[in-house]
Amino acid sequence: MEKIVVYPGTFDPITNGHVDIATRASKIFDKIIIAIPKTPTHKKTLFSVEERVEMAKEVFKDNEKIEVTEFEGLLVDFVKKIKAIAIVRGLRAISDFEYELQIALMNMEISAVETVFFMTSEENMFVSSSIIKEIAILGGDISSKVPSIVWQKLKEKFSKNSK
Repeated sequence: MEKIVVYPGTFDPITNGHVDIATRASKIFDKIIIAIPKTPTHKKTLFSVEERVEMAKEVFKDNEKIEVTEFEGLLVDFVKKIKAIAIVRGLRAISDFEYELQIALMNMEISAVETVFFMTSEENMFVSSSIIKEIAILGGDISSKVPSIVWQKLKEKFSKNSK
């Protein structure tokens, strides 16, 4: 039986931290589905869902074990629909753990879906999509913290906005 896991997130934008988690998960599981919600419930996004899916597909195009898709509705319903065995989440700090533990326990309670946590690598400990966007808005160079396609899209987005 193929071991499929879902790695959900808004990925707005996808960072090297996300790439690291997905790549490491792909060494353990047979298939990683990067799942991007069509309508995030608690975040206003910079990039459209189509742009986020496109960037993620470009980033993972050479890894046949990683697939990118969008989904609607409850994550646990999507997980069950595609017959995944677990949800993958990355942890950076204690604050991440507290939030992610609540979500994992609720997912387990309502659907019996397991969550597997990966600790971030040291170089990505303080990288978040929010911080990346803030630095990019202010003209900072975060090219070492995001895939090249993301860096290009951020520069395009903010050069349009500054005109």
